[in-house]
Amino acid sequence: MYFLTGWPRRLLCPLRSEEEPLHIQPSSHRFFFALLSQTQLSVWFSRPSVLIVSYIESVKAATQFGFYQKAEWKPDDSMIAVAAAKGYVLLFDVIGGREDKCLYEPVYPKGSSHIKVTPGYKEEQCAPALSLEMKKPVDLEAPITSLLTMTEDLLVATANGYLHILRWDGVSNGHKEISLCTIPFSLDLQSSRAGLCVDLAGLHIRDMDYCITLDGFAVVFDDGRLGFITPTANRYTTEQLQGVWAADVTDGTCVAVNNKYRLMAFGCASGSVLVYMIDTTTGSMQLSHKFELTPKHYPDIWNKTGPVKLIRWSPDYSVAMVTWECGGLALWSVFGAQLICTLGEDFAYRSDGTKKDPLKISSMSWGAEGYHLWVLSSNKETMSTSKLKQAGILQFQFIKSALTVNPCTSNQEQVLLHGEDRLYLTCGDPIQASSGLSTLLGHKHWHVVQVHYMYSRLFFSLQFAAIDSAGQCMAVAGRRGFAHYSLFTRKWKLFGNITQEQNMTVTGGLAWWNDFVVVACYNFIDQQEELRLYLRSSNLDNAFASITRLHSDTLLLNVFRNMVVLFRADCSICLYSIELKQDSPNPSVCIELLQEVSMSRYIPHPGLVVSVTLTSVRTETGISLKAPQQACMAESIMLNLAGQLIMLQRDRSGPQVRDKEAQPNQKKLLPFCPPVVLAQCVENVWTTCRSNRKKRHLLEALWLSCGEAGMKVWLPLFPRDHRKPHSFLSRRIMLPFHINIYPLAVLFEDALVLGATNETVLYDGAASAGSNPSSEPLEALFPFCTVERTSHIYLHHILRQLLVRNLGEQALMLAQSCATLPYFPHVLELMVHVVLEEEATSREPIPDPLLPTVAKFITEFPLFLQTIVHCARKTEYALWNYLFAAVGNPKDLFEECLMAQDLDTAASYLIILQNMEVPAVSRQHATLLFNTALEQGKWDLCRHMIRFLKAIGSGEAETPPSTPTSQEPSSTGGFEFFRNRSISLSQSADSVSAGKFNLQKTFSMPSGPSAKWWGKDADCAENMYIDMMLWRHARHLLEQVRLRDLGCFSAQLGFELIGWLCRERTRVARVDDFVMALKRLHNDFLWPFPVIPACSLSSPLKNGRCKAVLSTQLLKSQSADSLLNSDMDTAPPHVPPTNHSWLDGLATGHKEIDDTSSHGAPQTQEAFLSPLTKVEECSIGSATDLTETSSMVDGDWTMVDENFTTLTLTQSELEHISMELANKGPHKSQVQLRYLLHVFMEAACLEWCVVIGLILRDSNVIKQVVSFLDIPEVAAETVQSIRTGLLAVDAWASSDCLGYKPFLKLIWPQVQKLMENSVEQVQPEAFQPASTSKLLEPVPPRVEDIHTVTPGQSLSPEVSPGSGPWPTEDRPPEEPEEDSPDEGSYDCTLS
Repeated sequence: MYFLTGWPRRLLCPLRSEEEPLHIQPSSHRFFFALLSQTQLSVWFSRPSVLIVSYIESVKAATQFGFYQKAEWKPDDSMIAVAAAKGYVLLFDVIGGREDKCLYEPVYPKGSSHIKVTPGYKEEQCAPALSLEMKKPVDLEAPITSLLTMTEDLLVATANGYLHILRWDGVSNGHKEISLCTIPFSLDLQSSRAGLCVDLAGLHIRDMDYCITLDGFAVVFDDGRLGFITPTANRYTTEQLQGVWAADVTDGTCVAVNNKYRLMAFGCASGSVLVYMIDTTTGSMQLSHKFELTPKHYPDIWNKTGPVKLIRWSPDYSVAMVTWECGGLALWSVFGAQLICTLGEDFAYRSDGTKKDPLKISSMSWGAEGYHLWVLSSNKETMSTSKLKQAGILQFQFIKSALTVNPCTSNQEQVLLHGEDRLYLTCGDPIQASSGLSTLLGHKHWHVVQVHYMYSRLFFSLQFAAIDSAGQCMAVAGRRGFAHYSLFTRKWKLFGNITQEQNMTVTGGLAWWNDFVVVACYNFIDQQEELRLYLRSSNLDNAFASITRLHSDTLLLNVFRNMVVLFRADCSICLYSIELKQDSPNPSVCIELLQEVSMSRYIPHPGLVVSVTLTSVRTETGISLKAPQQACMAESIMLNLAGQLIMLQRDRSGPQVRDKEAQPNQKKLLPFCPPVVLAQCVENVWTTCRSNRKKRHLLEALWLSCGEAGMKVWLPLFPRDHRKPHSFLSRRIMLPFHINIYPLAVLFEDALVLGATNETVLYDGAASAGSNPSSEPLEALFPFCTVERTSHIYLHHILRQLLVRNLGEQALMLAQSCATLPYFPHVLELMVHVVLEEEATSREPIPDPLLPTVAKFITEFPLFLQTIVHCARKTEYALWNYLFAAVGNPKDLFEECLMAQDLDTAASYLIILQNMEVPAVSRQHATLLFNTALEQGKWDLCRHMIRFLKAIGSGEAETPPSTPTSQEPSSTGGFEFFRNRSISLSQSADSVSAGKFNLQKTFSMPSGPSAKWWGKDADCAENMYIDMMLWRHARHLLEQVRLRDLGCFSAQLGFELIGWLCRERTRVARVDDFVMALKRLHNDFLWPFPVIPACSLSSPLKNGRCKAVLSTQLLKSQSADSLLNSDMDTAPPHVPPTNHSWLDGLATGHKEIDDTSSHGAPQTQEAFLSPLTKVEECSIGSATDLTETSSMVDGDWTMVDENFTTLTLTQSELEHISMELANKGPHKSQVQLRYLLHVFMEAACLEWCVVIGLILRDSNVIKQVVSFLDIPEVAAETVQSIRTGLLAVDAWASSDCLGYKPFLKLIWPQVQKLMENSVEQVQPEAFQPASTSKLLEPVPPRVEDIHTVTPGQSLSPEVSPGSGPWPTEDRPPEEPEEDSPDEGSYDCTLS
């Protein structure tokens, strides 16, 4: 409501003095401030804050009267009364100078002379020249303890127990004395207790304050007791005064009354402030609430503040500032919501952690409109010095909510704050609209609008501000006139005629109705109260205004749909209708009085009404679901009477008029019922006139802000499914709930409360911690204060309150209407968490626990499982048993997650099970989840599960990592070369042991980061358990011919695929049906079936030379080189020399082996495959699919031209090449197939090599495999399977896929070679170790077909390791080797 901003200012007195100021007292309108020191009275002006006059007492008079102590202004600012120490009251006349004489005048630039000729120029803009003249002093013959002004009289309390009533005019016969002993005091004013009086002998009044609306004095006696003195008649005489006590209080120190809310705030020696009210029936003092620091928020200082020294209510009575003897300031709202305290956080500590001394305050006062707090600090060290210095006044600056003075803004959803000369409003964020939220959530920044300098300079501080429902137009009013601003144009509109502006003052507030500003104002010329409407788009002039004369002063104004409601000084409420005139060319309105309601019977004083609101809320029979449009009618008036919310609703008990008959007589409205009190301690009220069938609970509710008690909502209750409501069921219910912020606006559909909070920023000043505080700069004494926007979710509070009251059906309807909100899962989680914390940590047994009810309620929503586990993970372990006793066994919830395929939530439950169950149960459930994650390709989760299982096996105490929030691409994406293996494209024959040929591949250990999975303790049972699951999954994938998934599985989890394939070579790694396997590969890798081009029969490319170009050169450049040049690390790890492929023995006979790889350890490089993006998973089957590799194709043509300069290609040849390129699949699939080919080749799974060679249509692969079949170590079953498979493929191609026939014809010599070789029975000795010389006898016929490349030759230096998807377009074409242009196959050793 009130918020500190910036740093305080220090005002220095131009007159140097030895005396420190000790008391500050504002005039009635707070234009002037009287400042007292021991012998000096000064008068300061408020704006600008300057010294006007100073009166210095002579030494002789100071000796006679004593030092000055207190001061008080006469209500018309014409006199000042000063209390001196020796019992004298000194009266000073404040004499103004001549009209043309001013102490300070503003200086304007040339061209703005029209400012000075305006009426009231001197009064509004210039600091007047005043003088002080002492009148005859009044001697009361006793020390003065308190001083108080009244309209005509001055009330003085003295230490001898008397009350003195003095006349301001100094007439001696007006002086009256009242002895406190003669005033009867009791606990209440009822006659039955009138005799219970208390003896006041020897007591005197320490402090007192007068309350106009209670017509009495709140007093504090010197023994600490509290009381209230009220006259029984109109005059203050001994016989006509009566007092009441506050029971059981004996430590009172000071008092301040709130006239608007009829409250009395008493400071106590304990440091708390007791706020009392007067019971209207018994007249007794009742404790309403307290202002006190809590140990929860201020554990170090809450009981060390000392007695309360001062309490000051703001000018609008909405907040109270409190200070203590030990120093510090604290601000509370009227009903106890704490807003600011300077005894903690950045106010109390420096940035280095040292504690600051709190600011000790001798006196303080609010400035005009509450934008400034004038503070006099008391420093004992400086008092002792006799040096002349300038006295200083601290001025704290505030901004406040528009609700404090213009409560009609409560029906808007914007937060609007205003300072002295600027507005702060919530700027909308359009991004929120896309997520279904209100744009008003926005961000934390404010939209700050500076009031036009001309208006703010003329008419002082802002008094009223209003904003329209769209949040685009604002209106402000100062002491005279008003102005409005548009966010569309970023411009202010002011009155063109300054005289019109000077002649009106806004009294009842401002509001917006469509494009019109609604103003309740007073016209000085006609001396008439008026209601005016100004069109926003036209000039700001009375000629364009719709003016309605009013009979009485307007105090409050509000707008509801097309109606204006006014509250007037005669305690009546007037309803006006606003209609646009249809016949006028310019937009204008017609205002008509509809109804007048007198409230004088119920309202004791018009100043007690805080707000008046017209609403559609009503209590009777609840509006049925079939007719929600009636919810928009003006059904009732809400009146905030001094914190009591009073409701007047339409009286429908009389004869009702049907809608059709009501049309001609529409202006006649139903009367109102007698008022009903809905709630107490209400500060603000929010309601809306919008309707929404889906969220009726929220939109038809009434929202209340109740200070310390939090918020309340008056919620409608609807029957479900059009059923007839129960007769015993109330139509509405009042639900209280606490929130952590001070509410300033309610977003009804979004179930959010918007507010603001003070934030501080420390600034390290140059002053040291031990220096004198008075010499420290303000930047070091105080932090810089900013105001930030906040929001709070309240839905979980309401749902909980409904469940407590057994209104689960209503809670379910409300929750289902809000289930689409993006933070609804958080709402459910908050509700479980709050109830769990309260019940599980309660020291007393709870007879009727709420948690089971909440758990049952949450099961109605699909988010039940996630809500429970998220709440458990954020709660300490000690509360888990209580939680799961209510919601169910975590093992059952885990199984539900698996059944629902919600693996991430199941992983969270696994962590719960690990802490609550024995390791065997955790392992069992982890195995279930691991297998499911493997099947679904959730690789990130799989990696976490491996770590989890190993943690269980090794007995690690640490908690496994949290479940991943995002999953890596599933098996449809590309797979990476796992980082823990190295690819050796050729290995030296020297590294092969001379007499050994290892057909069984050893299981190699990774050398990279995942070595911790299968590292030093790889032989333990837990690792074997994990390996068995991985092997089982790999076997499952291979059985189903899911090679792509197998590649992803291997790459993502670091699975040693080659070693496993070597062991499974004769089992699951066999190919039973070549045709089916080929079809599955086409489907998995998005590879098109080949087609025969129309020109193939006559194409010149049938000759072998061109075939070599197409089948080897293009294939090499697009697939193999891409494979080799991809993201490979430049730091190869060393591979153990015992880890060899069965093909290593063949390498000894190759003459093309690079010299660098034939000496010492093999040179290896790490390589990676990156996931395939969805963009590249394009459809295949047309030449346009080659757009991704178009630049690579261009490079290939360049290579063709370089190598074959004599070759000229005709149009038909180009078509043939295009057709052959169209028969290839996506580039990523080609790279993946090449990789799998190398893996199967190294594992000696020759059947799979043939299948992949067929789909790639690489004849060199077939030649290589056929040449390997001559080796005796190859099983006869493998040879027979390949022979049978190729024949089956040939038969299938002849019938179903003729596109394969040209390639089968190309490899037919190899097939015939297989046919010619007789089937020989493999002898057992064939598997015995053979000598190297015998091994090398069956050399393939064409050694150049097996192309060996060292890593150093083929790595591209531009590709950085781990750079994501393999680049195709950006890779430069590679120069082919001149001596072997036809080579197209590669021997790739992975180890």
